[in-house]
Amino acid sequence: MSNKRRSLKTEILLRLAIPLILFISIESVLSYFVTLHHVNVAYDRWLLDSARSLTQEIKVRNGKLLVELPPAALEIFKWDESDKTYFKIIAEQQGMLAGDDFVPEPHDVETDWIRPVYFDDEMYGEQVRVVSMLITPEHSSEKVFVHVAETLNKRHNMMIDILLADLLPQLTLVLLTGIYLLVGVKRGLQPLHTLANEIAKRSSRDLRPIPEQHVFLEVRTLTDTINDLLGRLGLAIATQQRFIANAAHQLLTPLAGLKLQVERAQREQDLSTMKPVLAHIESCADRMSHLTTQLLILARSEPIDGDYELRPVDLCQLAKETCIDWVPKALQRNIELSFEGLTQPLTVHGDEVLLRELLANLLDNAICYGHDQGNILVKVECYPSPRLSVEDDGIGIPELEMNKVFERFYRIPGSPGDGCGLGLAIIKEIADLHKAQFQLSRTSAAGGTQANLIFKNF
Repeated sequence: MSNKRRSLKTEILLRLAIPLILFISIESVLSYFVTLHHVNVAYDRWLLDSARSLTQEIKVRNGKLLVELPPAALEIFKWDESDKTYFKIIAEQQGMLAGDDFVPEPHDVETDWIRPVYFDDEMYGEQVRVVSMLITPEHSSEKVFVHVAETLNKRHNMMIDILLADLLPQLTLVLLTGIYLLVGVKRGLQPLHTLANEIAKRSSRDLRPIPEQHVFLEVRTLTDTINDLLGRLGLAIATQQRFIANAAHQLLTPLAGLKLQVERAQREQDLSTMKPVLAHIESCADRMSHLTTQLLILARSEPIDGDYELRPVDLCQLAKETCIDWVPKALQRNIELSFEGLTQPLTVHGDEVLLRELLANLLDNAICYGHDQGNILVKVECYPSPRLSVEDDGIGIPELEMNKVFERFYRIPGSPGDGCGLGLAIIKEIADLHKAQFQLSRTSAAGGTQANLIFKNF
């Protein structure tokens, strides 16, 4: 694609001017041929009259043909301000009767001579128009041919006069139309320049919608799109600012605890009394590490370019391996972690690392919020769509909190543990990235939670 900038004004003017110029050009060519036809018709009649006037001077005396053309009459016949006139009168038997023997004759030997013959030829380097006619004088049976030739200056002059008379008004009309189009297009595009100047004057934080009071209907589609983009951009910036504020708050809590424990450790002299402090420091460090990992995963699940490369993944094998990795942690709480899969591979398109993290978050929540000696069931199904489900018999999520738990850093009031409120938010982001449907529901009135991830793109 060319990098040259294209002007909308120039594009509009070209699209309007080119058809107009093309129309004028075609009309001028047609005018030329029409004018040429009518000019030839008019002057051919005059040329024929000249030839007929010569036929009147052909006489028959004593059985012979002769032409009585006095010098004064000959001068009048040949006199013309612009053109030169030549003639030739030839009898079939007597030969040359009068005129110039170099005047051309018709080249077509099969001419029937029923009517006068017109043709173009050349004499002494000049183009001429010739009329030839056949007559049979009274009191004679001999055929006489009359040829009259004339140069084309009058014809050319009349052609130019007619074409200029026709073309000058058209050129004037084109010029006036061009000026009108230029001014009209400039004024028509002025709202776009005004809109551009208004946007250019705004600060980077001003995301107010663009006013549409003086915007043309055709431009309103553009302003609506920009306003929609500004709205989504404002929402994204607000979400980002809220995310940063929440992240800072979440990081501040373990940092404050870490600093407090370090100060406490500095006051202790006995190693045995420092062990609880070190344990608290380790706990704060673990919490910060977990939070940082969650934030990085959350950032990875939001590709900037809006497009993410998904590759074939065996969902059954991935779920089985992840469950094996989490068995030790489930055993620490005497929770039975079981898996139900398929005997054959179940392929979906996805990111293997993110899908493992999604299932890890589901298992982490199920273990953290489940009952001791409880049960967790991970199941992979293929009908009607590939489905990954995790079911536990823990305390469950209250119905009123179902829509809130996907918010970042949101934790249900009174929840046990020291989670950061990012687990379900990450799960939702990863599910959206895979264009999969994620559902949460209670397994019974007493509690328990079932999480279903249903793949549409597989």
